[in-house]
Amino acid sequence: MQVHYMDNAATTPMYEEVIDTMAEVMRTYFGNPSSLHKLGVQAERLVRRARETIASGLRCKPEEIRFTSGGTESNNLAIRGAAYRYRSRGMRLITSSIEHASVYETFRQLEKEGFQVTYLPVDATGQIVLGALKEALTDDTTLVSIMQVNNETGRIQPIADIARMLREHSPAALLHVDAVQAIGKLPVTPGTLGIDLLTCAAHKLRGPKGIGFLYCRAGVELSPLLLGGGQESGLRSGTENVPAIVGMAKAVRLALEEQPAFAEHTAALRGKLTDCIGQIPELVLNGSSDPAAMAPHIVHFSFPGMKSEVLVHALEQHGIYVSTRSACSSGAEKPSRVLTAMGCPRENAVSGIRLSYSLMQTLEDADYVCRMLKETVDRLKPSASLRGRR
Repeated sequence: MQVHYMDNAATTPMYEEVIDTMAEVMRTYFGNPSSLHKLGVQAERLVRRARETIASGLRCKPEEIRFTSGGTESNNLAIRGAAYRYRSRGMRLITSSIEHASVYETFRQLEKEGFQVTYLPVDATGQIVLGALKEALTDDTTLVSIMQVNNETGRIQPIADIARMLREHSPAALLHVDAVQAIGKLPVTPGTLGIDLLTCAAHKLRGPKGIGFLYCRAGVELSPLLLGGGQESGLRSGTENVPAIVGMAKAVRLALEEQPAFAEHTAALRGKLTDCIGQIPELVLNGSSDPAAMAPHIVHFSFPGMKSEVLVHALEQHGIYVSTRSACSSGAEKPSRVLTAMGCPRENAVSGIRLSYSLMQTLEDADYVCRMLKETVDRLKPSASLRGRR
């Protein structure tokens, strides 16, 4: 059976070039970048070039790129690092009610430590309420953290407008952006957008798992979470994962080169999929009806009356792989926090399905998914109706 992988927002297959490059680094350049001998110098040179490659793609300075183990660590380092470093300025922090768990749970923990956190509401399309942000900003607000693309629904947040609002009403506050679902999909240049801290995970753009980076604008100071040998200019101690760093740099370069083609192709896929879902009465599309407000590589819908896991496994029987929500919380049976925040009824919030795709998926793949989705819903809808009457 042919595999139709529609779960790219959870993780992506690696570029063959990245796999080959990492294998070569592991075979040949195995030295510790902190060692003074030739092998160490060779490894350090690879790390430096990788940093320069990523910085070039983001149009920032190499020293503004800090390597981490991935998106979760980058988010924690940005949020906790800023909160601790600037707590003397104030203890007020702002985020939204629909952030990834690695952001949301970090703020929940900071609340237990005495910080005051405002969780911004979102409208029915999943966009944060800008008026609520304006009201929440104070002179002692030190950090605002808003994701660029929601990992569950694909809703794009108005980052430039948010940055402008901070400059006008709380200029000392830092802006952190979780861009894990944005880099390689949308144009992302933190300097022009007014971003102070920005998170990336390599495995979301066909790079290796277990590696990521944090963009930290020059002049912004963070308290480190890990102490030790002082790597990454003292911000993230630990021996660098040279093969993964080099692989990530190559993946970032390739993804940014492909980004215009990616946007055009996935927009066509999204149009085909949303048209199909809109023609199935039992399904409800989530997010904005305006394609410009949605990331092109994600489609999210609900099947009210049916648990999302049932549809996931039913589609898997046809070789179609989708997910229920963020892969980090997909095993939970409780309603989606994101859909609940958007005002969706509980039966919608427990039945969400995410389709996510890339340049590797074709229009023919989308046609197949549409056919099988229609057939599967037709087969399952009697049991969904029974659930709805209970």
